[in-house]
Amino acid sequence: MDGIPADKELMAEAGLRRPNQAPHDRFLASYRARMGYRDTPLEPPAVHGVEGAIDLHCHAHEGQQDALAVARTAAASGMGGLLFKSSLGMRRPDVAGPAGVIREVAADLRRWCEETGVEPIGLWAGWITSFTKGLPMLRAARTQLADGVKAVWMPVFRSANTLHKVGGPPIWWGASTDPAEWSDPLPWARAVEVGEHTLDGHGRLKPEYKEVFRMAADHDVMVSFGHATHEEIFAMAEAVRELHITKAVIDHPFSPFIDLSLAEMRELTSAGIYMNFTYDEISPLLGVNPADMAAAILELGTDHVTLSSDAGEPLFPHTVEAIRLVRAHMRAFGLSEEQAHQVCVINPGVLMGVR
Repeated sequence: MDGIPADKELMAEAGLRRPNQAPHDRFLASYRARMGYRDTPLEPPAVHGVEGAIDLHCHAHEGQQDALAVARTAAASGMGGLLFKSSLGMRRPDVAGPAGVIREVAADLRRWCEETGVEPIGLWAGWITSFTKGLPMLRAARTQLADGVKAVWMPVFRSANTLHKVGGPPIWWGASTDPAEWSDPLPWARAVEVGEHTLDGHGRLKPEYKEVFRMAADHDVMVSFGHATHEEIFAMAEAVRELHITKAVIDHPFSPFIDLSLAEMRELTSAGIYMNFTYDEISPLLGVNPADMAAAILELGTDHVTLSSDAGEPLFPHTVEAIRLVRAHMRAFGLSEEQAHQVCVINPGVLMGVR
């Protein structure tokens, strides 16, 4: 190809784009959105555009953002609250679980708010069924719910679906002693053998997992489907219907772990299950087109949609900034102010029992 640099010529022959070359339709839509969206200019380190927002998916375990620091930023920014999906309480031996740790964070936040005049916000703890501290799962669930967790997640990191798609530390299933080792994605049969799968051999929800759904219903707390396969998702949806659960959530439905079609999302939201879209999905790490996410929300309607950060890792902005970003992107790509308020403030407040 005369006149084309060698590297571009090779890429053209291979049908590849340059690393910074976006598909034209996405480039065009993105440029129009970024030029058309207006809000109050940022004055770092202030974060605004998150007033009243409640994040239902915030991480603060080992190696993640500090729970108290992000709570202070959230309060100073006028957010409504944070639900910690993970925290140091998963491993601390001196507390029953994450609720105890978040109570400590909340007490520290109140003291800071009294000193600064900032209004305190709601802080809540979630619990993942994989983290039992050596107890049988149902006993652990009873303990955590009695201790005050406000949400229960089905298997996430240790689910068979996660291990099948991205692998995991072999130390989890006794195949290594090196905590830093990470396996290749496991064959499905092996992933089910060493991971956590919520279905029995007949494709039905295992009794112990259905009982956790029943406990969540009895305590009126949110339940998330975790990193479930499609088969697991629809079995869980059946449990939600049977138990008349009104606080059921599917996290990051566009992520490769979940990967629901719009038709599947519509079927699930029509059953009263919330789609919890996240900054993680539109971040550079997953790269979902924000125009596609906004279009899906507009198609579904906002009655059973929420926006969350899924932030905490050092490769992400902190939770408050991630909430600002995902909300701003959805506004820029078509959600009205009223719709953004519903998915960031109203619906999460219902799920946390504060609305």
